[in-house]
Amino acid sequence: MDEDKLNINIDAKTQELLDGYTNIALFGIDNRSTGKYESGNSDCIMIASINNDTKEVRLISVYRDSFLAVDDDDNLRKLNAAYAKGGPTGAVAALNKNLDLDIKEYVAVDFNAVMEVVDALGGIELDISSKEAETMKIYINEMNEVMGTNGTAVSGPGLQTVNGIQALAYCRDRYSGGDDYGRTERQRTVISKIVEKAKAASLPTLNKVIDKLFPDISTSLSSSEILGLAAGIKDYELADTQGWPFQLTTERMGGKLGDVVVPTDLETNVNLLHQYLFDVEDYETTQTVKNISKSVINETGKTASDTVRDTNPFTAEDTEADTQTQ
Repeated sequence: MDEDKLNINIDAKTQELLDGYTNIALFGIDNRSTGKYESGNSDCIMIASINNDTKEVRLISVYRDSFLAVDDDDNLRKLNAAYAKGGPTGAVAALNKNLDLDIKEYVAVDFNAVMEVVDALGGIELDISSKEAETMKIYINEMNEVMGTNGTAVSGPGLQTVNGIQALAYCRDRYSGGDDYGRTERQRTVISKIVEKAKAASLPTLNKVIDKLFPDISTSLSSSEILGLAAGIKDYELADTQGWPFQLTTERMGGKLGDVVVPTDLETNVNLLHQYLFDVEDYETTQTVKNISKSVINETGKTASDTVRDTNPFTAEDTEADTQTQ
């Protein structure tokens, strides 16, 4: 990607700190056809932040409906529109602009790539609830019809090994509790299980997986760079995962936007993000973030006093409440 288009606007002090980390954007594109990565909404948006010294990895899901500046004109839309408007470069630029980051690398996958990696590793182990098992059937039936697959549903709830299409259905599920907050947690669970399985695999096995998958993904990383990361995978530790914004509310906007996730407020949430990822206690956001934060408040009327969720509180109580309202 052209670094001049990535909206890296942090000051020298912050850049010196972030040089100790490798930040990679991960996008899941809602494309049923394989290998089309130029556009499309990014229904899964994550940031993997790797501490280069300790090899500790933190994984952040950025909620796709987050109401943020999605282009160079600072138009406020749902964040997943940034990929549709500007492809991978536009999506990374939006993350950098809104979150004061220096992301220069990305990986984008579609439905087929998710299924392939899980199958190539021999499946992953998930603990599936009764509601999730039922909802997964709906997604598997839809994918069989649209994509021409012949996947089968899980036999029922419980701890079990799932294949690629079953793992994908689990990732897409937002009706079994927690809405999109629950769905992003399921996505991070699948990533965590893939990492566990990959760490237990031999290097020749990982090399075969990478050789098979590399033509079917879109990434700024070369195959040799990915192989280099794979060679040291046992040194990396997935320390924690969270959803962002940490403090938020929702608001129904006019026109075609519908319901959006509102950071309450953006400046506070960016401060908390830098504290979470980089252990910075007194981070001062850029003027760009301050300006976007004011614009979000002006458009939505929502401030810190309107916060309804704080620090990714997806809990069993959320699951029960959502199930009762469906």
